[in-house]
Amino acid sequence: MENVNNDKYILNIVFYDRTLFWLTLLLTIIGFIMVTSASISIGERVMKDPFFFAKYDFIYLILSFLISLIVLNIPMTWWEKYNWLLLITSLVLLLIPLITGNLINGAYRWIKIGLIHIQPAEFSKLALFCYISSYLVRKINDIRTKFFAFIKPICILILMSILLILQPDLGTVIILLVTTLALLFLAGAKLTPFIISIIICMIVIISLIYFEPYRLQRITSFFNPWFDPFGSSYQLTQSLMAFGRGELWGQGLGNSIQKLEYLPEAHTDFIFSVLAEEFGYIGVVLVLIMLFSISFRSMMIGKRALDSMQYFSGYLACAIGIWFAFQVLINVGSASGILPTKGLTLPLISYGGSSLLTMCLIITILLRIDFETRLQRSQAFIRIRKIK
Repeated sequence: MENVNNDKYILNIVFYDRTLFWLTLLLTIIGFIMVTSASISIGERVMKDPFFFAKYDFIYLILSFLISLIVLNIPMTWWEKYNWLLLITSLVLLLIPLITGNLINGAYRWIKIGLIHIQPAEFSKLALFCYISSYLVRKINDIRTKFFAFIKPICILILMSILLILQPDLGTVIILLVTTLALLFLAGAKLTPFIISIIICMIVIISLIYFEPYRLQRITSFFNPWFDPFGSSYQLTQSLMAFGRGELWGQGLGNSIQKLEYLPEAHTDFIFSVLAEEFGYIGVVLVLIMLFSISFRSMMIGKRALDSMQYFSGYLACAIGIWFAFQVLINVGSASGILPTKGLTLPLISYGGSSLLTMCLIITILLRIDFETRLQRSQAFIRIRKIK
């Protein structure tokens, strides 16, 4: 009779986070619809096909789904064991754009393979956080007591940041920096080296902005976007106009005016502005709730994994949650004028194959972490029942 009860218990368990799955699926559908809507004008002008970018986005969605099916069957022990291989591979990939010299929009960020452009910076985030999560598992006591143990992952971060700055890609550097420091803080690192690292990083970032004219222009235009609305502040002013036209309910799907090539990068970095114009305040709030719900669930999955003593999985899930939330914050903040303009995609919504593949990959990893945590808890429950 006890075995029957145990079997019923197992059958009643859901071994994955259904809310996370449906949120991700819904956001990818919204993203595909918005990419289709926002890219019609530029697709017609550049490629003579209004649905050119929508077709590519659909291909990336199918590819993301197929990769997710593979990744879902990879145990977390594999990611922990081969974190060094992922890190070395990402560093090599970051070198390739600098060597091949494939210049797009004034930056060397992409590796061109036929018609496909791969952005290694997107995959470097996952590689670095896998390495740091593994490092925390191995050196957690040293991290909390020794200064050198704290500095070692920072040195890896600096090396990766140098390669990214040479591309240049300051936005990714900031995400890596914030997520790494947040992860070390969650692991209980000593406060003194933590504060020193923050001060040094702030000085370096301010210097990078000050000595690079286009970055400095973005900061000055951010404080007063209407001073030069057709020059350095053009993107921001056009984005703010899109938000203004959206009002409460929006202009309706497909009725955006700013996407008609008034707003640059309407289907990538500024797709949130088009969404605000077409779906208004209500649409903006609903999408933001869904995006930050994914981040919240990531942190909860991480907490449950840490409570179950799956430390690598727990740290990695927390890193993914911080990374996801901060990238959303930067993209939305840039589009709405809350933050200076930065070239980062909106997760699961913006057009971009590398971004979409990476985001679907990390969501799949979260589902795998949640699956392993739930499986361990159910097995522990059954063992306790048998002992009783």
